[in-house]
Amino acid sequence: MGVEIERKFLVKPGAWERAVPQPMAQGYLVRGDAATVRVRVSGGHAWLTVKGRGDGLSRPEFEYGIPADEARAMLAMVPGVVEKTRRRVPVGAHVWEVDVFEGENAGLVVAEVELTSPDEAFERPAWLGAEVTGVPRYYNSELSVRPFRMWSAAEKAGKAAKAAKADEA
Repeated sequence: MGVEIERKFLVKPGAWERAVPQPMAQGYLVRGDAATVRVRVSGGHAWLTVKGRGDGLSRPEFEYGIPADEARAMLAMVPGVVEKTRRRVPVGAHVWEVDVFEGENAGLVVAEVELTSPDEAFERPAWLGAEVTGVPRYYNSELSVRPFRMWSAAEKAGKAAKAAKADEA
């Protein structure tokens, strides 16, 4: 079984902007309490991904390559397709994925780093902002139904994310 372990942060302007952009679109075929099923297209490649429920930091994940034309047909069937441009940025021993959202989620920029264990150390680049790991509103599946343009000013400023993290502690 595959397990995804990742940390997610808001992003400030910085060196990440020089990385090569990679446009992508993704939609959710299933958004349930137990699992989500996502289809993603980027360039001429596509994937079907099943993610289980997790603790915010790690969760089961299964990903399969599928024909891009079939993935585009699936995206046409779902509302709330999330569009973004990803930049892969090497920092120390890790590669950060910085997502610049577009369309209904324009203005939101987040970075994720995948880890091999929950307590793995990683280098924090200067352009990282507040951590939003485990804050549901930043999940792409949530952005598909409640996009960034619908958030309050406090949510957009990240204040609500900080308060949510403080409540968890």
